[in-house]
Amino acid sequence: DGCATVLDFLCDKFPAISKSEWVARFNDGLVSDADGLTLSVTSQYLAGTFVYYFRRVESEEQIPFNETIVYQDDYLLIADKPHFLPVTPGGHYLHETLLVRLKKSTGIETLSPIHRIDRETAGLVAFSKRASDRNAYQALFRDRLVEKTYQAIAPYQEDLQSRFPIHYQSRIEESSVFIQMHEVAGEPNSETWIDIEKVSGSWARYSLKLGTGKKHQLRVHMSALGIPIKNDQIYPVLQPHVMSNKDFTQPLQLLAKELSFIDPMSGLKHHFFSSQALHL
Repeated sequence: DGCATVLDFLCDKFPAISKSEWVARFNDGLVSDADGLTLSVTSQYLAGTFVYYFRRVESEEQIPFNETIVYQDDYLLIADKPHFLPVTPGGHYLHETLLVRLKKSTGIETLSPIHRIDRETAGLVAFSKRASDRNAYQALFRDRLVEKTYQAIAPYQEDLQSRFPIHYQSRIEESSVFIQMHEVAGEPNSETWIDIEKVSGSWARYSLKLGTGKKHQLRVHMSALGIPIKNDQIYPVLQPHVMSNKDFTQPLQLLAKELSFIDPMSGLKHHFFSSQALHL
């Protein structure tokens, strides 16, 4: 292609975008390789490799809550994410994402999430520090070798009391409604263990253990039982998504409370706890 640098290639490939805009995107850390490593204006062009770039988000609303780092070693970083903060860039979010915030605060450009939790959900998210370890960590989650425990606040239903702990299974697939998942007939592809921790009037705090990790699984299962999670904007009824002047006073009452697994790199048996709590 006759391109010496990735910058040359992008300028050549997308002539509608000025060179100065591409330089600004590189300088803002918006261009990376397939391993998530940030590329610079001097990065060498290699034919056949993948390059990812994020479009600049012009009006990104600040999320007024901070993440904390629960643990880190040579291989792993565990973050405690606040409600409302997405894990990775996408859509209207770039700088106000857990990944970009952590890259800036730690200086570790090779950070990569091993799994995801919803933007509306708070709690623990695990990151791999080295690109070479990423597959080994992702395999843990894929092979269900990680125990994940959540807490949720949802309505208390007297008639369900005798059924706890509930082992709930169903088949979850994309629905025709934007971003909503729904249950369909067929072989179950999701399972959750649900138990009651504490009751206070018409509300209860529940403990939820994930067998499988389908998108929105806990929210779908709780809603299907007639006890949708408090402040859920998607289930049972999808509410319009607000892009600016958000109401941060009504977070989804769902928390990724515990993560435990044996580390494939260090061999350590980890058990992490979120310092956040859901109050009845």
